[in-house]
Amino acid sequence: MALAGGSALAQTTPVAPAGQVTPSADNTRMNNRDQGSTGDTAQSQSNAKGDRELLAAVRRTVVKDKSLSISAHNVKILAANGVVTLRGPVTSEEEKTKVEALAKQVAGVTSVQNNLDIKTN
Repeated sequence: MALAGGSALAQTTPVAPAGQVTPSADNTRMNNRDQGSTGDTAQSQSNAKGDRELLAAVRRTVVKDKSLSISAHNVKILAANGVVTLRGPVTSEEEKTKVEALAKQVAGVTSVQNNLDIKTN
């Protein structure tokens, strides 16, 4: 059944509260930059049970912190043999430091490679 005036999805554009700017969720430039990179990607994530469990624990810890931005909640996290790698954009230096600290507090993490970028736009 078609709706008059277009689809329901087209009519549900989120609007920021008055006086607030909604940040762009478009990370195309960073994703394009990373395509030629020799760094770790989600495709290189270890499938070992311990590594998957560690990755999930770090992700839960980061997402649970509601003071972080959507960008920080969505950073790429890789785990292998206790080493956690963080990649992607965050909104500030403070957020970059906080995500690293959260990852370090998870049991089983031996070190963190913080490759997070501060998103300027």
